[in-house]
Amino acid sequence: MRRSTDRILVSHAGTAPRPADLTDLPSAVKEVVKRQAQVGIDIVNDGELSKSNFTNYVRDRLGGITPAEQGATLPPRNINGRDLREFPDFFATGGGGFGRNRPGPRPSNIVFPQPMVVSGPITYIGADTVQADVANMQAALEGLDVEGFLPAVAPGTVEHWLHNQYYATDEEYLFALADALHHEYRAITNAGLNLQIDDPDLPDGWQMFPDMSVDDYRKYATLRAEAINHALRGIPEEQIRLHVCWGSGLGPHKNDIDLRDIVDVILRVRASVYSIEAANPRHQHEWRVWHEVKLPEGKSLMPGVIGHATDIIEHPRMVADRLIQYAGLVGKENVVAGTDCGVGSRVWNGEIAWAKFAAMAEGAHIASRELWS
Repeated sequence: MRRSTDRILVSHAGTAPRPADLTDLPSAVKEVVKRQAQVGIDIVNDGELSKSNFTNYVRDRLGGITPAEQGATLPPRNINGRDLREFPDFFATGGGGFGRNRPGPRPSNIVFPQPMVVSGPITYIGADTVQADVANMQAALEGLDVEGFLPAVAPGTVEHWLHNQYYATDEEYLFALADALHHEYRAITNAGLNLQIDDPDLPDGWQMFPDMSVDDYRKYATLRAEAINHALRGIPEEQIRLHVCWGSGLGPHKNDIDLRDIVDVILRVRASVYSIEAANPRHQHEWRVWHEVKLPEGKSLMPGVIGHATDIIEHPRMVADRLIQYAGLVGKENVVAGTDCGVGSRVWNGEIAWAKFAAMAEGAHIASRELWS
């Protein structure tokens, strides 16, 4: 995996704006990879074009799951659970949610994913799908001087949205997910691509359990980090990056858990790059954590320096200042410019998303000139 040895490299957390026509997926991936390179992103992916949402992703790649029965009562899992207690009117009147289609009335044709349950042993059935992802990415990288990665979801995040009705314990279920997802992780890295583990679960699970103490939640999160490492067994650490965020939805986020309370749990995951939300108003101050916490030797930190929660395009100078601040804390060679979350699926307009990427790349160039002058 490339490192910022002579300039700050630029990457992002995952999604890119989706082309209007996805009927020819290989061509769409080639287009989105090329555009990332053109705007100055050094470490690119397929824009997550083959993954429309977590529920469909799981449905396509895991066996042992079925749609929930009509009218079934499933345990509530709300990643705004703590905020909901404090701001009930905000959520009751339609506040929060994700970025797409925000302006104007809610479209009448929105189809919400059907809840899914585990009804038998979890197996991996996505071999053909992940091989298609790999082939599309490899073809799109040809002729470009960029490095490629593919994202894959973490066991704990699947656990959020897939209700267990088969395994005796949560731990047994969690590690069954890890065993199944190991096949996908292996397919990506065996092909020579880097693997990004997407795990908003590590921070945002805190909101799902409003009655947990910090100590209790740290135990919960530590087990999920161990499940990731179990799923990553045998995979070279230098091919792994981890992305965490606080759920990426719009809303108060007042009751998010502090980074300082779980940063050591995040760093337990076997990865060489840690992508952590850091640009939005609720978490921007958490650069201070790195005054107290030492980034492990040889690892890179990819703080979010542009955000998904606003349509305002960050000024490149501000991006540069954020990167220089982190360089002073963890070392310039250990910083990669990144995004808070998937800008392409959270910022509602593709023009704005690409402009944000370009601003990030320009800011990284400014910071690099000043840091290596």
